[in-house]
Amino acid sequence: MKAVSLPNRSQDLARLATAPRGHEGPALRVVAVTSGKGGVGKSNIVINLGLALAHQGLKVLLIDADLGLGNLNILLGLKPRLTIHDALSLHCGLSEVIVEGPGGLRILPASSGIPELADLDEYQKLFLLDELDHLAESLDAVLIDTGAGISRNVLFFNLAAQETVLVANNQPTSIMDAYALLKILATRYGRKRFKLLANGVTRAAEAETVRQTLSKVMDRFLGPEIALEFLGLIPYDAAIPRAVMRQQPVLELFPEAPASQSFRALAQTLWQSPPPRADGNIKLFGRRLWSQPH
Repeated sequence: MKAVSLPNRSQDLARLATAPRGHEGPALRVVAVTSGKGGVGKSNIVINLGLALAHQGLKVLLIDADLGLGNLNILLGLKPRLTIHDALSLHCGLSEVIVEGPGGLRILPASSGIPELADLDEYQKLFLLDELDHLAESLDAVLIDTGAGISRNVLFFNLAAQETVLVANNQPTSIMDAYALLKILATRYGRKRFKLLANGVTRAAEAETVRQTLSKVMDRFLGPEIALEFLGLIPYDAAIPRAVMRQQPVLELFPEAPASQSFRALAQTLWQSPPPRADGNIKLFGRRLWSQPH
C-alpha cells in the first residue's frame, strides 16, 4: 500500500503526547495480547476475556491487529462491510469500521489476504493513533489481538499499549519465542513490565513450568529489573474448539465450562490489579492514558 496523506486532524507524535488531558473518568486499560509463536490461542483469549469484562459492565473494544490476516470476525461469525484496510485507504473513518459483537463488545476487524498491511508505514501508524485516540472517550478497556512474532507491526502495537500480556503454552518453542519477543521489547524499547498467561495446559504444574522456564531465562539474560507477573492459566478444554466451530465465544456457548470459569477469573484478576505506570513509550489513546496518575 502506498503512503497516504493524512487528514488535517492527524497529529504528529509530539502533539499527541502533549494534547489536553481534561477527561475525567475511570482509567482506560489498553492491553496487548501477544505471543512469539502463532497458534497459541491469542484470538480466543481476546474474545472471551473481552466478553468477561463486558459482563462486568465495561465498555470494551477489541482490535484485530493482525492486519492482513484477521481472525476475530471469523471466530465470531461476523461479516463486516468495512475493515481497517478501508480506513487506512481513507475510504472511511475508523469509527465506521467498528461492528458490534456479542455482549455489547465492539470489534475493529482486520482484513484478510492484504499483504501490504503486514508492515504499516509511519503515516498509517499516525493515522491509527489519532483515530483511536478519538474513540477512547467512550471506552473502559481495549484489548489488542496482535500478530505473532517480532514483526514491526507486532512491536508497534505492543509498544502502543499500556500493558502487554504474553501468551504461551508448554511447548519449548512457544516459551522461547515468547522470550525472544519480550527481549526485544525490553532491550530495544525499554519495556520493563510484562504479564504472562499460560494457555491450553492440562494442569497447574504445566503452567508453573511455563512460568519458571521463562523467568529463569529472563533472570539469566535480562536481569531482575524486568518484571514478569503471572496471571494464571486457561486450561485445555474441549469446549473451546466446539465453540470455534460454531463461531461463538466459549464463555457464551458453554458458560460453565472450565475455560469459561478461567476467563471470568482472568478478567477479575486483570481488572482488579492497578494499571502499570508508563514505560516511556508512545501509547494509544493518549489523552485518556496520560490524564491518569501513574
